[in-house]
Amino acid sequence: MVMAINLRNFFNLGDDFDDEPVRENFETGSQLNNAAKQEPARVRRQNVVSMAEKRGLASDENRKIVLFAPKAYSDVKEITDNLLSNQAVIVNFSTIDDAQAKRIVDFLTGAVFAINGEIQRVDDAIFLVTPPNYVISGEVSSTNHLND
Repeated sequence: MVMAINLRNFFNLGDDFDDEPVRENFETGSQLNNAAKQEPARVRRQNVVSMAEKRGLASDENRKIVLFAPKAYSDVKEITDNLLSNQAVIVNFSTIDDAQAKRIVDFLTGAVFAINGEIQRVDDAIFLVTPPNYVISGEVSSTNHLND
């Protein structure tokens, strides 16, 4: 019983409330219409934004290709920012060691998966990374035709 009293006190449910139903004064429809006319018209902000417009997918004029040669793993952020800005990136890994290049490719593969883009190897140390609105056609053959 003491615990019930403590809970009532904690939630402010003491004996000071009545058991009678509360009667509220409701406005009629005409009173509501008059009140709505008197209030200034609010400008409604559109809370829903298209992801295509945010990423720049709506227009084709934003398409660019960026050439990038990372020097450290931390450069992957800049590459990813270009992808999110609707720009394709050609990444040249010839200036970085293989372990760092593998980490960058792993990160870019995850980023490309998240935005529904594509990543394709162009050469031993060159990759093409594109956002979703680019189409990559054709394939680079694995043999070198310059030695023929």
